[in-house]
Amino acid sequence: MAKKDKKFEEALEQLEKVVERLESGELSLEDSLAAFEEGVKLVRLCNQKLAEVERKIELLVKDKEGKLQLKSLEELREEELKGTEE
Repeated sequence: MAKKDKKFEEALEQLEKVVERLESGELSLEDSLAAFEEGVKLVRLCNQKLAEVERKIELLVKDKEGKLQLKSLEELREEELKGTEE
């Protein structure tokens, strides 16, 4: 399975195993470096998957008139930032 096709849960499980191997202290320096590099790749993949999901999440919120509107997280963040600037 290519890394891009890997599911978040699979990548997270692999990352946990890498961390356990590193924490065991039983790896050679070279093996530790290889495990660390693998862990960094898995962290990046997990972050990418989380960012993709976050962009897809939409929330129902009430506008000023009390009507429900569908808004993305990005829109809500922008509105919050504008509210703090005023």
